[in-house]
Amino acid sequence: PAGRAPAKKGRSKLVLLGAGVVGLLGIAYGAGLLLNHSDVPKGTTVLGVDIGGGTKEEAVNKLEKALGKRAQAPLQLSVAGKKVQLPPDRAGLSLDSQETVRGAAGSDYNPVSVIGSLFGGERVAKPVFPVDDEKLAVALTDLAGTSGSATEGTILFAPNKVTPVEGKPGKGLDVRRAMFSVKDAFRAQVETGRSNLVELPVTSRQPSVTKAELDRAMKEFAEPAMSDRITIRAGGKEIQFGPARSLPQILSMKAVDGRLVEVYDKKAIERLLDGAFEGIMITKGDGTKHEVSADDVAFVMRDALLGKTPAERTKTIDLSGQG
Repeated sequence: PAGRAPAKKGRSKLVLLGAGVVGLLGIAYGAGLLLNHSDVPKGTTVLGVDIGGGTKEEAVNKLEKALGKRAQAPLQLSVAGKKVQLPPDRAGLSLDSQETVRGAAGSDYNPVSVIGSLFGGERVAKPVFPVDDEKLAVALTDLAGTSGSATEGTILFAPNKVTPVEGKPGKGLDVRRAMFSVKDAFRAQVETGRSNLVELPVTSRQPSVTKAELDRAMKEFAEPAMSDRITIRAGGKEIQFGPARSLPQILSMKAVDGRLVEVYDKKAIERLLDGAFEGIMITKGDGTKHEVSADDVAFVMRDALLGKTPAERTKTIDLSGQG
């Protein structure tokens, strides 16, 4: 019996030691809760950026200052060997600092995090990368039309001349697969701060514009449009556009779902107008007014271009805004 006493004393010391440790941890936990009462807990980081210890607004500002430029820098992409740039905002890609901070804010009652904050411990929060998939798909579809080795059929407008150009098969951007690559590239750029060149996936691509469609567009639009000059009138003034100089600057055609549609260069129209309709106002249906613009000229231009006689190739802009 006398030999068992030391064991009891040993157990008592262990119990006391354990109780002391628990007590100290409890005190540390309480101190951590008391001291870490900011909107965003101390030690909170996002991609290595310390945003903790202050208000949500301060955290957002810290995040924008550290990562804002990364999130706005154009993505460096390559399609079939051709280098292109894609601004994130045009592709529906962004770093949502507000949502990121909102997710990181609020008290963290995890004992490890609370006690760790007393000793400079880190609490990692995830960044929020919202994606507008529809906007991204549109941006990549536009990119597909200007990159790769495949070319689309079109019609070229030159002084007194229109020329059909058949498309050629080749490699084109695989939009569906490229969406995943671009999302990953954006996240990597924000995370690392490096704009690395990313090779986008491609696929074999055939021109969507057929020979028959080229023939149709030539016969129904291009040839009639360039057959003679047109006259546009408004408020007693007029201006002419002819096939020798101005119309080739204004007209072009682009493929939309396998069909060629005409495109009017509004900047070229504005330049060629050179104030011809200055001061002439159009009254809209709601009573507001605006000066005759390139948009108004382009609106009546198509009917004039398809006319066969000088009278049919003369159109007047409706200043009442009803036509």
